[in-house]
Amino acid sequence: MTDTTRRSGSRRLARERITILFARAAEFYPENPAWSNRCVELARKIGMRHRVRIERPLKRRFCRRCSTYLVPGANARVRIYRGRVIVTCLSCGHRSRYPVGRHQA
Repeated sequence: MTDTTRRSGSRRLARERITILFARAAEFYPENPAWSNRCVELARKIGMRHRVRIERPLKRRFCRRCSTYLVPGANARVRIYRGRVIVTCLSCGHRSRYPVGRHQA
């Protein structure tokens, strides 16, 4: 009996679905932020189920603690302090810190 999550195209399909869900989250945010948060939750579940990493630009668009879709100025505060970008989620208060400077691969 084979595992359906290990088929050759399932990971590629999962990555495509994750990018589509983040695009939908960006679309839905102005009308209904709850739908955006739901898209992020679904994308994370797909990533975990298929063991696919979410790409770095997409990973920085949601809060790791509460899975809220982050929009700077609306529900996220972005500051630069001592060579780091600090993104604060305004719904739960979680802070994410990213280095500024050289390009990270």
